[in-house]
Amino acid sequence: MLSKAKTQWAMHQLYELIPDAQGALVADSPFQLLIAVMLSAQATDVSVNKVTPQLFADFPTPASFANAEIADIEADIHSIGLYHNKAKHIKTCCQQLMADFGGEVPRTHAELEQLAGVGRKTANVVLGDAFNVPSFAVDTHVTRIAKRLKISAQDASVTQIEKDFQAKLPKKTWVQAHHTLILFGRQVCTARKPHCDECPLLMICQTGQQFLEDRG
Repeated sequence: MLSKAKTQWAMHQLYELIPDAQGALVADSPFQLLIAVMLSAQATDVSVNKVTPQLFADFPTPASFANAEIADIEADIHSIGLYHNKAKHIKTCCQQLMADFGGEVPRTHAELEQLAGVGRKTANVVLGDAFNVPSFAVDTHVTRIAKRLKISAQDASVTQIEKDFQAKLPKKTWVQAHHTLILFGRQVCTARKPHCDECPLLMICQTGQQFLEDRG
């Protein structure tokens, strides 16, 4: 496994490659971010950003979602994958926000994960981006990179990968590291045909080693 020092060195290379990485979801409040992240499960950020302007115009508050017909929510998000389930989760989540949290988005993992449709990844993104709470969210890009760089074991779970990064990186960098890794995964360390010739981490990467061997 990659050491703590080597992991921090690797992230430094990525910060230089992709400076000031930020989340791509467009949201004007913690509440909007919560809904956007829920919609982004198994969907692209681009597709979510296409539907949220109309969605938030039609349903600007938790109360408006809580009182809405599910069919009306679905009408605004039908182009998003799994929109039937997401519409149900959003309505139930907003009912919980109204009943249990005074219409406000809670600021702890435990409370966020009580909400319908909210798992640990969503909670981490909301805490980090909306409230500046040190959090490290793991998605498919982060998982792929963690295993290619041997930051985590090949059979590591999402929870274990989160723990590995938290143990190896300074707490104050967790949110930035998460966003940097996601963009690196989208732009360079892609799932298929990664751009190894553009990667500053080639020599410590399993995929990169194969790339060098193939080039002879």
